[in-house]
Amino acid sequence: MNRLNDRWTDRTRAKPERASWWPGVLPWLWAWALMGLFLAASSAHATRIKEVAAVQGVRPNQLVGYGLVVGLDGTGDQTTQTPFTSQSVNSMLAQMGITVPPGAQMQLRNVAAVMVTAVLPPFSQPGQQMDVVVSSMGNAKSLRGGTLVATPLKGFDGQVYAMAQGNLIVGGAGASAGGSKVQINHLSAGRIPLGASIERAVSTPALDGAFVQLDITASGFGTSRTVARAINAAKGEGTAQAVDGRVVRVRLPQDADSRVDFLADIENLPIIADRPAARVVLNARTGSIVMNESVTLGACAVAHGNLAVTISSTPIISQPNAFGQGQTVQAEKTDISITQTGGAIVQLPAGAQLTDVVRALNALGATPMDLLAILQAIKSAGALNAELEVI
Repeated sequence: MNRLNDRWTDRTRAKPERASWWPGVLPWLWAWALMGLFLAASSAHATRIKEVAAVQGVRPNQLVGYGLVVGLDGTGDQTTQTPFTSQSVNSMLAQMGITVPPGAQMQLRNVAAVMVTAVLPPFSQPGQQMDVVVSSMGNAKSLRGGTLVATPLKGFDGQVYAMAQGNLIVGGAGASAGGSKVQINHLSAGRIPLGASIERAVSTPALDGAFVQLDITASGFGTSRTVARAINAAKGEGTAQAVDGRVVRVRLPQDADSRVDFLADIENLPIIADRPAARVVLNARTGSIVMNESVTLGACAVAHGNLAVTISSTPIISQPNAFGQGQTVQAEKTDISITQTGGAIVQLPAGAQLTDVVRALNALGATPMDLLAILQAIKSAGALNAELEVI
C-alpha cells in the first residue's frame, strides 16, 4: 500500500513539472499568430499617407508658349494655308536685324508653327531643367528631325517662367510617294527631354503658417479618420484633425527648420486604406469596361442573342426596245433580311471576387459593346453590387 501511495505521489508531483513550460509559451504563440494576421492584412491593403493625400498648395503649374520648329525635311507648314507661320518667321528675322521685302512670297517648307507646353514642378528653382512637349499648330506633315527655336514659356499670369529650346524626339515614322502613304504612330507632336530651363521660381507658402492641410485624393470619411489617427499615434495626440472626408488639418512644429523632416515622416506613415467603393466604368465610345476589386455579382440569369440586319442592293438596267422612244434607266433592287440567332439563358452564380465576375461575364460570349447593355440590365435587376459610370 505504501508503494502505491509513493507512486501516486510521484505522478502528481511530475505532472506540474512536465506542463510548466506551456503557460510561458502560450502568449508567444498568440503573439506570433496575431502578428501573422496583421502582416497579412497589411500586405493586402497597406499604403502610405503620401499615396492617398497631398499637401495643399504644393502643386505643379502649367506653362505654355508659341514657337517655331526649324530644320524639317520639307514636311513643314504650307504658308499659303497657314499665314501665321510666315508672320512668325518675319517677326523672328526682324528681331535679328533681317528685313524681308514687303510682298515677298516665302515658301517655308522646313518651318512649322508649334505650341510648347510644360509642367513646372513645385519648389522648382532657377537653373533647373524640365521636359517640354511640342505640338504642331498648322498642317505640317511631320516634326521629325526638327529643332525648336528659343521659346518663352508663360504662366497664366503672363510672366515668363522658363525658356525652351532643343532637338525634338518624335516616336514615329512615315513615308509617302505616288499617292500612297505609310505612317507609324503620331508625327505631329514630339518631346524634348530637359528641354526647358527654369528662369523664375514660384513661391509655395504652404509651410509658412502654423497648420498645413492634407487633401485626401479619394473622398471618404474613413480614409480621413485613418490618416488623422496614424499622425496622432506617431506625433502625439491633437496633432491632426479630420475636418471632413477630403481634408485633414495638421499642426506644424514651431521650429521652421524641422518642418521638412516632420512632413517627410508624415508622408511615409503606413496606414490600412479602406476598400474602394465598388464601381464599373463603361466607355461608350470605345466599348472598354473597367471594374475594381470591390465589384460583386449577385445570382441572376441572362439571355443574350444576336440580331443581324443585312441590306443588299443590286443595280438593274432597264433597256427599251430597239425602235422604241424610251431611254435606258438604271434602277436598284434592294433585299433586306433579318437574322436572329437564339441565345441560351446563362445562369450567373453569385461572385464574391473580381475574377468570378469576369469569368461569369466571359461565359456569355458577348462583345464589349454588348456587355455595356448587359451590365446596365444586371444593375437594373439589382444583381450588380456596384455603381455604373459611363464616360
